[in-house]
Amino acid sequence: MAFLQALRNFFVPAAARRITVVEPAAQTEYCVAPLTPGHLNEVLYLNFRCFEDGENYNKHTFSYLLSQPNALCFQIATAENEMAGFLCVLVGDNRIAHITTIGVAPEHRRRGLAERMLAELDRSLIERGITSIVLEVRVGNTAAQSLYRTCGFLITQQISQYYNDGEDGYLMVKALADEMEPNDISRLYEPA
Repeated sequence: MAFLQALRNFFVPAAARRITVVEPAAQTEYCVAPLTPGHLNEVLYLNFRCFEDGENYNKHTFSYLLSQPNALCFQIATAENEMAGFLCVLVGDNRIAHITTIGVAPEHRRRGLAERMLAELDRSLIERGITSIVLEVRVGNTAAQSLYRTCGFLITQQISQYYNDGEDGYLMVKALADEMEPNDISRLYEPA
């Protein structure tokens, strides 16, 4: 895959690669449902579409996430049963959930789909007695940061050179239970 990307980069100028016009999908109804190993190829394809220039998960990583007993994975699908978005989280023994990835197809964005998946995640985690959710987001991804803030997350820490390309990340935290404060969670990530 890296070879094909390098070949594409060689023949297609960077400016042309970044100009992508996305036609919004037709209006439809959506529902949140479990994401299972049977959806592997579909979620892998959608992941590459969502993060063309970012951190992409490979088939091995998604296979792992979809098969772990401590993982919760959701999709949001159209009325036509087309996957429009996905969310995966790993739940630790410390009652903290870690969002590993969330994505919405470009043609389905700006319709509140990520918020719906995050609300379903909150409900599921509260039912399981999980106290907090953490995630990492690029410092430059202000749209995602705004979404997460709207959903109750707070930036608690900047992580130097977190991403493969050297960009810093923010650790964002959301407390689901009154007894856990965001600063308590960020201390779990401090080096010993």
